Amino acid sequence: MEGTGEYTLPTHTRYVGEMKDGMFHGKGVLHFPNGSKYEGTWEKGISIEGKYTFSDGLEYKETDWDYCDAKDRRFYSERCNGLKPAGESQLTDRDPPRAIPGGCYDSVDGFYDASTRVVKDYDGNFLRNAVWYLFSLQIRSFPGLWDYILTTCGWKVRANIRDRDLHKSADLSH
Repeated sequence: MEGTGEYTLPTHTRYVGEMKDGMFHGKGVLHFPNGSKYEGTWEKGISIEGKYTFSDGLEYKETDWDYCDAKDRRFYSERCNGLKPAGESQLTDRDPPRAIPGGCYDSVDGFYDASTRVVKDYDGNFLRNAVWYLFSLQIRSFPGLWDYILTTCGWKVRANIRDRDLHKSADLSH
């Protein structure tokens, strides 16, 4: 594709902008499913400069970032609209907060259902199975956990490990 166009990735992220030889090239914007966007200048498919804006309008700054740091833990919406009165808690940046179905947890891009181990988007569409993602996150977060699984649990574990990362091709059987 050449010139200006629009391309939607399988993740529902949408690129609108200039292209050359089928790659992002020139000025363009990536629109993410959660409402955030990245406006940038691309060269042969690689971003060479740009800015990321969260869905609530907060622009990310690589330097002098003062949002949600040790001195100020307010949500962006609280910075823009002020704090709620005493006794009225604001648990997320979204106000009013999104209703979370029973037995589920908000996973930023949707809801994780612990009973099915599936993450669905906010409209109920399948996003991913969460088992391997959560398991590999635990392995990376707690280096001793892998040794514990191998020596204590008695599981037969066959896994491809490269660069201390757990691949989805791992096979766990009891």
